[in-house]
Amino acid sequence: MTEYAFFTSQLRFVARKTDRESEDVDAMMAALERIADKIDTGVNYFFVEKNNLRITARALAGVAGFLQQHILPEIIADKNELGEAQVRWTIDACMTMMANMMTFAELNDDAKDMDVKLVPPPR
Repeated sequence: MTEYAFFTSQLRFVARKTDRESEDVDAMMAALERIADKIDTGVNYFFVEKNNLRITARALAGVAGFLQQHILPEIIADKNELGEAQVRWTIDACMTMMANMMTFAELNDDAKDMDVKLVPPPR
């Protein structure tokens, strides 16, 4: 189990629970699964190909939104401090990664791949 197991579990949960109603949604959920697979190898980074930057960014924003709307309120109500710290970390990390990916894609005219490094997990 890696120090980011909570994060990859959250990504996989969202990917499993999301109805893959279109090709774009399917591509976003596949992006989340690829990130989780890479991080579960014990590293703190992942690679996004140039043609997947925007869809991966959208997927991460979706994770943040889902967690903020549906999961965080329940964790707070249960007074689960570790769970709250982990979910807040994921929300913040996903939004930061999304912004960085979108900016990178814009600045490079969607022509460069990107390495993404995770910030340290909550303690």
